[in-house]
Amino acid sequence: MSTPQRLAITLGDPRGIGPEVVAEAVRHLRESGDDTEFILLGPDELDPGVGEYEGLGRFDGSEQSAGVLSAVAVERAVHLALSGTVAGIVTGPIHKPAIRSAGYMDPGHTEMLQRLTGAPEVGMLMAAEKTRLGAPLRVLLATTHVPLRRVPDLLTRDLLVSQAMLLKSSLEAEWNLTRPRIAICALNPHASDNGLFGDEEDRVFRPALDALGKAGVEVEGPIPADTVFARTLSGEFDAVVAPYHDVGMAPFKTVAFGSGVNVTLGLPFIRTSPDHGTAFDIVGTGSADSTSMQTAIRMAARLAGNRFDTLAAHM
Repeated sequence: MSTPQRLAITLGDPRGIGPEVVAEAVRHLRESGDDTEFILLGPDELDPGVGEYEGLGRFDGSEQSAGVLSAVAVERAVHLALSGTVAGIVTGPIHKPAIRSAGYMDPGHTEMLQRLTGAPEVGMLMAAEKTRLGAPLRVLLATTHVPLRRVPDLLTRDLLVSQAMLLKSSLEAEWNLTRPRIAICALNPHASDNGLFGDEEDRVFRPALDALGKAGVEVEGPIPADTVFARTLSGEFDAVVAPYHDVGMAPFKTVAFGSGVNVTLGLPFIRTSPDHGTAFDIVGTGSADSTSMQTAIRMAARLAGNRFDTLAAHM
């Protein structure tokens, strides 16, 4: 029998649906017999009463206060994970302008977690083990929260190689896939059609694929964006490396919105989050759905257990 995992969960922006969906998700998991243990982190006055809770200060209603408390919760969760108190963290949705107003320059959770842990490289993986089409879909975003005009300059051979290698090692360690099959999504329409619509596929992608093949990675590409996700959903690949945010997120949320999970690769602990934002417009209406948060918690516990098993097997 596997050992129950202990996780830290941040409530996210106190003005958003994070506190609601965290409370509902934890209640649902407890009622279903899930034995995961939790430490919930948020403002003093938002204790949902569903388990161990750490208040991190009072919320005064302002955007700046919301940003401070959101960030402090993440900092505390990271401390608990690095100290070994928890096996992983699950983060509720934050509001990026609030984080910025509080003086944090990190574009989002992924970048904040890399800074706090000192991880040399991280990856933003969107994972859904079950989609509306049935099959799983896992998409790693090679570039994340950057303007589209910057993407071609950021996409280098070394970036594609390192992100694909990070994805491979994570799929092996946390997903227990012995030889993961990875697809590389092209940047240009039709993978440039032999240079008609750009030269990145030949100049950047081909050398990266050659290097990955020599390193023993089972990889194929560059595959046009209009076919690579359909092929993955048919079972041909275990995961896709997408060159920029929206080309990966659009198909992912189309087939997995509400059940997808954001997983940060490359950290010294497991981190997941639901695939939705703060949804200020539905706070308190009773319409917020905790399914993605439940899935994020379950996935964090499972991946943490798999990582522990993998590490133990090599000791």
